[in-house]
Amino acid sequence: MADFTHLDEDGRARMVDVGAKEVTAREATAAASVTMSPATLKRIREGGVAKGDVLAVARLAGIMAAKRVPDLIPLCHPLPLNKVNVELRLDEEQSRIQISATASTSAR
Repeated sequence: MADFTHLDEDGRARMVDVGAKEVTAREATAAASVTMSPATLKRIREGGVAKGDVLAVARLAGIMAAKRVPDLIPLCHPLPLNKVNVELRLDEEQSRIQISATASTSAR
């Protein structure tokens, strides 16, 4: 079986051929954190931001970005997503928001 890479034998970018792969169920999870001043975290927690619920907007933006991954990442295959979940948790002790995003698909 050939190696899966986005570079051909000459080092040029190419799209990987997944035509012969079987359809499989897959899930991917990514995590990150955003650190901010305690005052900013407090405003987010208390809903004191003029533009509304920051966490709801961030959750929606994360889901919408997952749906647009092939448009955002060069040479990425478009995958039909079965489910995308974005969780945001306030971490008062570290003055940050913990983010976890999980996407699942059944595709090649």
